[in-house]
Amino acid sequence: MKEPGLDGRHRDKDGKIRQKSGNTLISTLRKEYGENFAKGYPGSATLSDLLKKEGCDSLHQFLHRSK
Repeated sequence: MKEPGLDGRHRDKDGKIRQKSGNTLISTLRKEYGENFAKGYPGSATLSDLLKKEGCDSLHQFLHRSK
């Protein structure tokens, strides 16, 4: 089995790290990024909801602008 990539994600066959799906719940992301991730959003909200409301195109962009 291949070694995990960035943030525990695995690489696809072509070597790219898989992207988080837009329907990933905030509660799931908090398990990876900590309880303060997306503070003010319910755990039942989705990554797509968060990105749209925050004006971001990706989780990466959101993570880097919220620091």
